[in-house]
Amino acid sequence: MAETPHGGDPSSRPVTIAYIAESAGVSIPTVSKVINGRSGVSATTRARVEGLIYEHGYRKATAGQRRNVLELVFRDLESMWAVEIIRGVKQVARRHRLGVTVSESGLDESDESTWDDTVSRRPQCVLAVAHLSDAEREELTAKDIPFVVFDPTVELPSDVPFVGATNWTGGRTATRHLADLGHRRIAMIGGPEHVLCCRARQDGYRAGLAASGLPADPDLILNAPLTREAGFAAATRLLRLPDRPTAVFAANDLQALGVYQAAREIGLAIPADLSVVGFDDLPVAELVDPPLTTIRQPLSEMAVAATELAIALGRGEQPPQRGVEIATTLTIRSSTAPLGD
Repeated sequence: MAETPHGGDPSSRPVTIAYIAESAGVSIPTVSKVINGRSGVSATTRARVEGLIYEHGYRKATAGQRRNVLELVFRDLESMWAVEIIRGVKQVARRHRLGVTVSESGLDESDESTWDDTVSRRPQCVLAVAHLSDAEREELTAKDIPFVVFDPTVELPSDVPFVGATNWTGGRTATRHLADLGHRRIAMIGGPEHVLCCRARQDGYRAGLAASGLPADPDLILNAPLTREAGFAAATRLLRLPDRPTAVFAANDLQALGVYQAAREIGLAIPADLSVVGFDDLPVAELVDPPLTTIRQPLSEMAVAATELAIALGRGEQPPQRGVEIATTLTIRSSTAPLGD
């Protein structure tokens, strides 16, 4: 990347995307679109930005100017997801002879120093699990560091590359499975409403009910954190209703484990008295008694796709798709049974 204006004094202000954006009176993403030849910029704005790029001799950073490393950034490395994600990322990185750096809380706004370390290392690309704020995306763009968001938790602008799962379809599939078994009182323990994947799973649940000719009873829908403890508390409330549900769909497997605990304490047997479906298909799902029926979220495959996309962007390529959703599937085990069995 050119560090000084064309023919200018070396001590003058560095020429970055941010500098071009400020000079043109536009946003950093707009300049990025012009540099990468993408649509969504008016002809007048494009001409103004291109003029400034030529005037200042700005050159886009190449992959050779960045370290041959992919930075994988988690908010929480203790998540049961982490191992599967790291496995998928390393599988692809090894094939491309690319190093992998794993950092925790690098995107946590309360820990700016860790995020600064991520940017200063100038990796070839960044794969951020769950979230990148507007400011973080702009900083990476200004430094010419491509990025991909893995399983985003919030709505992203249309030009932000991401890899996710078919959460809505998974929620609908889980609910249809329970309805096809004859259940009519199907409860949903949803996740936090502000989390994108949780909203999609709950919308899928409602669509599954509608497709089965069942009403969405507000008494049977509770939202809770994605933890075993929260699943236990929500399930206890649901299972003590006068007309309790005969089946529960939980927004993730940890909540489903809480449902197991609540059912035991109340004296209900799974699946004889209560059918349970989770979401994620964590390794623990087939180890519990009875093994948990769940929607499999293909974390390793998602990580492979996200890494391939990040590496392509790091090489300056423009892949045909900047947003990818990998299909979820229903894994039937022993926690669900026909009503009355």
